[in-house]
Amino acid sequence: MPASDPNCVFCRILAGVIPCFKIGEDERTVAFLDINPVNPGHALVVTKAHAPTLMAAGDGDLVAVLPMARRVADAVAQELRPDGINLLQANGPGAAQSVPHFHLHVIPRRLDDGLVMNWELRPGDKAELAALAERLRNAMARIP
Repeated sequence: MPASDPNCVFCRILAGVIPCFKIGEDERTVAFLDINPVNPGHALVVTKAHAPTLMAAGDGDLVAVLPMARRVADAVAQELRPDGINLLQANGPGAAQSVPHFHLHVIPRRLDDGLVMNWELRPGDKAELAALAERLRNAMARIP
C-alpha cells in the first residue's frame, strides 16, 4: 500500500473519498481532469504514493509519471487538437504549488489563450553561470 496523508486532497481522491474525473491509471499513477482547468483538457498525473514535492518522491514513482503524462498528452492531442501542450510541475508555495502532493499538469494550449507561462529571454552573466554550475555540480555529487 503506497504512503498516504489523510489531510492531502489528492490522497483522499486516490482513496475514493473525493470523486474525480479519472482518465487513466496504472500501478503507480492516476490521471484525472483538473477541476479548476486553465483550458479544456487540463489534466493532472498524480503519484499514488504521497510525496509533497519532486524532491521527496521516489525514483520509481517519478519514472512512472512521464509515460502516463505522454499517454494523457496523446489523448488530449487526438481529441482536442490543441495548438500545443505544456507539462508543468511545481514545488512549494513560491512555485504556486497548490496541493502538496507530487503531480504533473498536462495543459492543452491554444494560440492567444492568455495563459502566461513564458518569460523574457535575458542572457545570463557567463562568469556567474560558470560559478553556479560548479556549485550545483558539487551539490549533485552529494545527492544519492
